[in-house]
Amino acid sequence: MAVLEIKQTRVNVFDTEAELISGLADRFCDLAKECIAARNSFSVSLSGGNTPKGLYELLAQPEYAKRVDWSKVRLFLGDERCVAHDHQDSNFGMIKKALISHVNIPADNVYATQGQEKDPEASARAYEESMRKAFDIYDGTPQFDLMLLGLGPDGHTASLFPNSPALGQKEKLFVANYVQQFQAHRLTTSLPVINNSRNIIFLVAGSAKASIVGDIFRSETKKYPAQLVQPKSGKLEWYMDRAAATNLSGG
Repeated sequence: MAVLEIKQTRVNVFDTEAELISGLADRFCDLAKECIAARNSFSVSLSGGNTPKGLYELLAQPEYAKRVDWSKVRLFLGDERCVAHDHQDSNFGMIKKALISHVNIPADNVYATQGQEKDPEASARAYEESMRKAFDIYDGTPQFDLMLLGLGPDGHTASLFPNSPALGQKEKLFVANYVQQFQAHRLTTSLPVINNSRNIIFLVAGSAKASIVGDIFRSETKKYPAQLVQPKSGKLEWYMDRAAATNLSGG
């Protein structure tokens, strides 16, 4: 693994995607132990996508699963598509199949959206309410221990797409975001919640992401949603493989 410091951001670069996934699985387990020791819980917001799927499948393996006290872990969705959970595009469906169904986590510690395929706005409001109850806050912003994010080829993260309405959201925690390119709603965590996290980690793999990764780190203007991820007081890290880091200095 190579460690780069770019614009005061730690970038962890692994030779292969398999090593990347293993390295982040170790980081997940270490963070879980640290946070549970400090606060008796580990609150995590998970990303969808193929690369995170590999991470979840590895965390479900006995050698990793036994390193985490899953009874103290709370799992949330960073974003969701407006489909039923048994649909092939559902982030929750993927996470349940890859991870949740294989570890001993209490059902009450798993926070899934409901009814988004019928009424995205109502689903977003209900999920925000469940988030507030979980963190025992009725105003203010929850603080996740870990916010895991992916990166799209257009610079989107979670379901915060370029020029989409949710980018300007200051008050709501979780919103139905209309995405013009899909002519459909997505459900997403808002930037204030993301940026209030104790640890934010971008997970990026593959040569197809090299161009956007390079542009994000070179650009001085905030033209991509991923560039708006700027933690208030927490730690921001990137985990990527060598192929995704091709356009970074030292990558």
